[in-house]
Amino acid sequence: MAVDIVYETHSVTTDNEAGLATGWLPGELSGYGRQCAHELGERRRDDGFQVVFCSDLRRAVETVEIAFPLRELPVHRDTRLRECDYGELNGMPVAELAGLRSRHLDQPFPGGQSYRQVVAQTHGFLRDLAAGWDGTRVLVVAHSANRWALEHLLHGRSLAELVDAPFDWQPGWSYRLPTAWGSDRPPPARAQPGQPAPERG
Repeated sequence: MAVDIVYETHSVTTDNEAGLATGWLPGELSGYGRQCAHELGERRRDDGFQVVFCSDLRRAVETVEIAFPLRELPVHRDTRLRECDYGELNGMPVAELAGLRSRHLDQPFPGGQSYRQVVAQTHGFLRDLAAGWDGTRVLVVAHSANRWALEHLLHGRSLAELVDAPFDWQPGWSYRLPTAWGSDRPPPARAQPGQPAPERG
């Protein structure tokens, strides 16, 4: 068996519209973002999910609350699904942060995290997901760095290439998590040089 994962990014925030990189700041959905969250609920309501996991940052929580207002699915907030912490740079213009991403694959942002640390957190989340939800279909609502981590861990893509890729929104990304995934291996620690790119954070 396996866990079928559908990842959706949180809806559009006022920071997204202002061109700011929110990082670990809570963020707030814009009017358009709330509309997108409603559309997410309509799009996913009959997709056979057993559970929803989301980041505990406000913009992800708000997305889920609007998408599933009747709480027809159990929702679990998980700190391991947070965006990368840009530390002192939380809230800075995305255009400026974009030029710094490649420097922080392994080296943390000042007062914050590295992207490799986000991968390690996501690895722990996936390991627990494989152990506790085998044979189910789950929805994950999180942030850009988490999707990069999923692509890296489950599809073998280069983290350096992922942070360099332009963001092309789509209505969800699908992943298959094999039974007992991660129980016999540590998080990857291989360094990969690369260049940055802006994406919804």
